[in-house]
Amino acid sequence: MNFDPRLTNRDFTAVGTRPIRPDGIDKVTGRARYGADFNMAGQLVGRILRSPHAHARIRKIDTSKAEKLPGVKAVITAADLPDFTNGDAAMYDILDNCMARRKALYDGHAVAAVAAIDARTARQALKLISVDYEVLAHVTDVDEAFRHGAPLINDAIFTEGLEEKPVKPSNVAKRTQYGHGDVHKGFSEADFIVERSFRTEQTHQGYIEPHACVASVGADGMAELWVCTQGPFVYRQHCAQLLGMEASKLRVTSSEIGGGFGGKTHVWAEPVALALSRKAGRPVKLVMTREEVFRASGPTSATSIDVKIGAKKDGTITAAEATLRYSCGPYPGMWAEVGAMTAFACYKLDNVRTVGFEVLVNRPKTAAYRAPSAPMAAFAVESTIDELARKVGMDAVDFRIRNAAQEGTRASYGPVYGPIGIGPTLEAVKNHAHMKAPLAKNQGRGMACGFWFNFGGQTCVDLNIGMDGSVSLAVGTVDVGGSRASLSLVAAEELGIDYGQVKAIVADTSSLGYNDMTDGSRGTFSSSMATISAARNAIRILRERAAQMWDIPADDVVWEKGRAIAKGEKYGNLSPLSLKEIAATSGTT
Repeated sequence: MNFDPRLTNRDFTAVGTRPIRPDGIDKVTGRARYGADFNMAGQLVGRILRSPHAHARIRKIDTSKAEKLPGVKAVITAADLPDFTNGDAAMYDILDNCMARRKALYDGHAVAAVAAIDARTARQALKLISVDYEVLAHVTDVDEAFRHGAPLINDAIFTEGLEEKPVKPSNVAKRTQYGHGDVHKGFSEADFIVERSFRTEQTHQGYIEPHACVASVGADGMAELWVCTQGPFVYRQHCAQLLGMEASKLRVTSSEIGGGFGGKTHVWAEPVALALSRKAGRPVKLVMTREEVFRASGPTSATSIDVKIGAKKDGTITAAEATLRYSCGPYPGMWAEVGAMTAFACYKLDNVRTVGFEVLVNRPKTAAYRAPSAPMAAFAVESTIDELARKVGMDAVDFRIRNAAQEGTRASYGPVYGPIGIGPTLEAVKNHAHMKAPLAKNQGRGMACGFWFNFGGQTCVDLNIGMDGSVSLAVGTVDVGGSRASLSLVAAEELGIDYGQVKAIVADTSSLGYNDMTDGSRGTFSSSMATISAARNAIRILRERAAQMWDIPADDVVWEKGRAIAKGEKYGNLSPLSLKEIAATSGTT
C-alpha cells in the first residue's frame, strides 16, 4: 500500500486521545511477565564463565571436573557451537561473541557455560572449569586503537573503504565518506571558521531488566525460546542459524520488556541457553546478573570527533566537515557510518564532507542506543554551531533557521529531502514563550538540533474481527514504549469504532509473518502502516458482507464512522449496519 507523506489536516476521533494502555494494569499490579518471570517444568539453571582478561588467547579449556559435579547436566564450550555460518562474517562475529573461540576479546567474554539443577551447583561448576590463557596486550581507547602500532585485535580485519586495498590487518575495520561540493572552496569563502575536537565515552543503555531467557529443545528437534527482546523474528533467525537448526523449528515468544533502548537488538546469551538445553535434554533458564550486563552486553560507542564549520558574516554556512572515529567493540560495525550520515543532516549545505572510521577495541560488542551514533555526532556538530553563531554575532536559533534543511535540499549523506519539518520546528521554538522567559540566577538556556530517520522494513500484522464485534490485532513489533496502545488507536480510527473494542497483542514467531527488528524508531511507524492496510482490507470485506446482507452490489456500500451505509436514494429504506451487527452474522455471510 502506498502512503502520501504530506499532511492532510484530517480530524481524528481516536488518534490523539490518551486512553488506558492495554498493558498498563498488568504492569502496575505486577502481573506482567518479563524475561525472568517465565518458568518451565524441569528447567535447569544456566550460568556462563567469562574471561577475566581484556585480550587473551585461549590455549585450553578443561571442563572434566565440572562435568563430574553432581547436579550438573551440561557443560559447553565453543566446541558445542560449531560454525554453521557458511562464510557469513557478520554471523560468525555473533557466534564468536556468544562463545569465544580462539581468543577472549574483552573482559567478560563468554568462554564456557553450565546447566545445573540449581544456581549454587551452577556456580560451583564454573569454579571447576580450568582455562589456560595466554594474556595479550589490549587496547580500550578509540584514539589509541586508531593509531599505528596499537595492539592488533583481529588479524583477519583489513580496512574497507580505502582507495587501495590494504596489505596489513588493522583495528580500523572500515572508512566511510559522505558529502558533496568542494569543502576547500567553501572554507576559502568563509568569514568565520570554528574547528574543534570532541570525545564521548562509552555509555550503557542501563535498562532495568537484565537479559533473560528460557530455552527448551525437545528430542524431536523442535525448540522454544521465551526471551526479553526487541526482535523475536531476528532472534529466531540468528539462533537457528548459529545452532544449525531450521528456523521453522524454533518458536520465539517475546516477554514484556523492561527497557531495551537498542540494547536488546542482539543475541547475547540466547544461543548459549539453547545449546545447553539441547545437550542437557531439559529446559534451561539463563538470567544475566547486572555485572554481566555491564561486562558482556553492548553499550554504545565511545567516540573521538573533529568538526570544522565555516560561515559568512550573514550567517550562511559555506562549508562543513567532520571526521568521526567510533569504537565498535572487537567486531566490525556500522556506527561511525551512521554518525557520518547524520552529523550535518539537519542543514542545507553546498559543501560538506564527513568521514567515519569503525575502530576495534577490547570492549564488549557495541549495540544500538536510541538513534544509534547520532547523539554523539550531534553533540560535536551542535556545540560547534553554537560557537560559530556567537562568532558571527547571531542568535543560535536564528543561525539554525537560516541554514535549516528544506524540502528539495540535498542531504549531506545523499538523498534529496521530501517534506521535512526542521525549519517550522525551529520557528516554533523561536516563538515559544519559554525562549523569552526571564532567567533566574544560575539558569541558562540552550538548544540543539538532531536528525534521525524512519524506515519501514518487513512488517506484518493480523487483524481479526470476532462475532461480538471485538477486534484482535496481532503485531510482530515489540512494544518498547506503548505501541500496543498506539496501534489500537490506529485500528479504531480506521475502522471507526471505539478504542475499547480493539485488543492488541505481540504475537510469537509461529503465529505471524516475519517482522524486522523493533529499532530505529520503526515500530509504531511501520506497524501503523500495516495496521492501516489491514483495517482497510477489513473494511472492504465488511462492505461486501453488508452488501450480501442487503442483496445489493458491494460498490453501492460505503463505510463511514464504523458503519456500512447503502448510498443512493434507492436504498433509503436500508438502515446503516454497524461493525458489530455485520460481525454477528458473519457465520452465515
